[in-house]
Amino acid sequence: MKIDIKKIVIGLVILGLVISFPFLFNNAKQGKDTDATSKGDTTETASDDDKSEDEQVQIGILQLVSHPALDAIAQGIYDGLAEAGYKNGEKASIDLENAQGDQGNLATMTQTLIAKDPDVLVGITTPAAQTLANAEKTTPVIMSAVTYPEEAGLVASENKPGGNVTGVSDRTPVKEQIAQIKEVLPDAETIGVLYTASEDNAATQAKEAEQAIEELGLKSETKTVSNTTDLQQISEQLASQVDAIYVPIDNGIASAMVTLVNVTDSYKIPVFPSADTMVKDGGFMGLGVDQYGVGKQTAEVIVDILKGEKPSDYPIKITTATTTYVNEEKAKELGITIPDDLLKDAEIVVPSEEGGN
Repeated sequence: MKIDIKKIVIGLVILGLVISFPFLFNNAKQGKDTDATSKGDTTETASDDDKSEDEQVQIGILQLVSHPALDAIAQGIYDGLAEAGYKNGEKASIDLENAQGDQGNLATMTQTLIAKDPDVLVGITTPAAQTLANAEKTTPVIMSAVTYPEEAGLVASENKPGGNVTGVSDRTPVKEQIAQIKEVLPDAETIGVLYTASEDNAATQAKEAEQAIEELGLKSETKTVSNTTDLQQISEQLASQVDAIYVPIDNGIASAMVTLVNVTDSYKIPVFPSADTMVKDGGFMGLGVDQYGVGKQTAEVIVDILKGEKPSDYPIKITTATTTYVNEEKAKELGITIPDDLLKDAEIVVPSEEGGN
């Protein structure tokens, strides 16, 4: 038999390949798995980084009631945050709860906000800030439009709050406000002071106003309301006894200015409130703070806290910029001439449709 050496060699080569193929395949598969695992780790890390960059900060806002002054503060917060790169729906998720003047709603809504595990809580007005601060001792609570935070028990001191609460005070210069009333009404003898008894800020300002009135040699007559339902009756009593009425920062009365103005208009006496929105709603004139500006300033505090500042060491910011707001239509209606030196630097407001003009 003639042996074909060439065929034998080819057969051995093929047999060797068949035997070694599983080994080569497994090695190749392991190499691919290793590469895939390595690439998978890189992809996963990149995904986590992207998630961190895109993650929204959670901000919960509690507002006491709807009225133009507080709504302006809320809008200022939204706009200020957006300008700082925390636009709602993008880098920030902002949840606003409005108690609509119901104290019972404050506690319920506070728990709703806390349950969402926010990075920051914001209380617009003293009652809202107090409810948040009483319920939450760890998450930063930023107060907005709280006139006297120390007296309200929210901070240990305005320079060093000491806890998880800080923010912005909308304190107005009461002595200057009363001095303006005297300048506009030089023949006035009795100035009425009207506020809501349950509002600590308003009560403190009312006491300052009484002292300022007496220092000017005038008589003060003070009345308090329990809620807006008795505002008309109380304002009727007060309007019949005074030459003008001063209203401090008061959320209850601000939400019912039309009721007050309808009474005072019938007695032909002016109301001097402490917010521009209250002047628009029928007040005569007032030296007050820009509520929208308070909101913008609150947003600055929120951003600082989000970036690592500690509320315990963050001094309370006092809104110092004041403006005299004048309702010229009301002045004409009441037949009162405003001195030129007050008018030249004043901001003339456009009365709202419900402003009683």
